[in-house]
Amino acid sequence: MLKVQGINVYYGAIHALKELSIEVRQGEIVTLIGANGAGKSTLLKTLSGLLKPKTGSINFLDKSITGQSVQAIVKEGLIHCPEGRRVFANMSVEENLELGAYLQDSTSLPADFEKVYTTFPKLLERKKQQAGTLSGGEQQMLAMGRALMGHPKLLLLDEPSMGLAPLLVQDIFNIIKEVNAAGTTVLLVEQNAHQALKIAHRAYVLETGRVVLEGDAKELADSEEIKMAYLGH
Repeated sequence: MLKVQGINVYYGAIHALKELSIEVRQGEIVTLIGANGAGKSTLLKTLSGLLKPKTGSINFLDKSITGQSVQAIVKEGLIHCPEGRRVFANMSVEENLELGAYLQDSTSLPADFEKVYTTFPKLLERKKQQAGTLSGGEQQMLAMGRALMGHPKLLLLDEPSMGLAPLLVQDIFNIIKEVNAAGTTVLLVEQNAHQALKIAHRAYVLETGRVVLEGDAKELADSEEIKMAYLGH
């Protein structure tokens, strides 16, 4: 579904991603783990068109999207739910969700709203409320709901559990599993490596802009090297 081959991405003189290659297959949850500054968020921004690779190629659904605009990439069904939620604070929950569907046919809006409100019942209760007044967990649900309104074929999720209370973290991971089971492929960046490896099919470990390990998520979770480096035991 997604094939990234040998991309190099720079922030000015800083070489952020180095000859990086990954693959995501239809129906999978693939997680990227690694320390802060390893290049995980940079990779998602590059896939969604916010950053352009200097060299290398990105193919999505057998079509090159290398260097394309954000809008063109969203149109193809590759949708990014960014780190830090980035909801529009002065707009209502419903207006935020509607913005997620700006490239969709308006006739599908009622069904899309229903789907999101079924997945996130809290958002239905808060639909007229300003997004800025929601709790952190509710804002994360809104950011994910807004991304789902765009009918993602591949959903890029950047740090969905960051800053959330432990109970809410579990809810968010359960929802990611449900979204995947309903047919959306997921590429997940997550500091909580333990939880991410629990729900993912496969994983890539990034260090200083390179892939240093890849494989079955369960096998990586059981690896002593990963336990020591990322799982705190």
